[in-house]
Amino acid sequence: MRRPPEPGPRVRRFSPAERWVHRATAGLMLSCLVTAAFLYYPPLSQLVGRRGLVRTVHEWSGLLLPAPLLLGLASRHLRADLGRFNRFTAADRAWLLAVRYRVAHRPAGKFNAGQKLYAAFTAGAVLVMLGTGLLMWFTGLAPLIWRTGATFVHDWLAVAVAVAVAAHVRLAVRDPEARRGLRTGTVARSWAAREHPDWTVPDETLEPTPPS
Repeated sequence: MRRPPEPGPRVRRFSPAERWVHRATAGLMLSCLVTAAFLYYPPLSQLVGRRGLVRTVHEWSGLLLPAPLLLGLASRHLRADLGRFNRFTAADRAWLLAVRYRVAHRPAGKFNAGQKLYAAFTAGAVLVMLGTGLLMWFTGLAPLIWRTGATFVHDWLAVAVAVAVAAHVRLAVRDPEARRGLRTGTVARSWAAREHPDWTVPDETLEPTPPS
């Protein structure tokens, strides 16, 4: 059962384009991880009858993984938020120290340091996975020793990505208002002030309290 939204005015956090990019990327990432599990984890691979089809879905999901973000660059809101992700400030370092020492007050702008690090890791991992995957897919691109190294990197990085995605989902499950922001585009102003105290919210992003 969904929890009701927090009371009070709401703040526009994500544009429709940003929500579409997040959903499409999440779907492709989930497809990659699930098909990889059925291809390489023995207890699951024994259940696959059409291994070639699963491999094809895995390959094309990985190849298309950067596409939602590239298409989303047409949105000025997405480009503005990418600029925020690319800036690691003193407040972000203070946030990491606050997490380490379990301090309640954690300075954060629209995105906190943990979100920035997760986004940077995911973006880098996607590029590495894409490159190593192409070497494994098109065997004529490189000598055998390169393909062997690419397979090693691809497989172990996939494990790291799965762990990071699981942690990301776990944190999202614990924060219904954050999930609501990705689902509807708005969050309660009280949530924004509590979780992202340094986020300067323009007055034009305020919306009335939704009906209960």
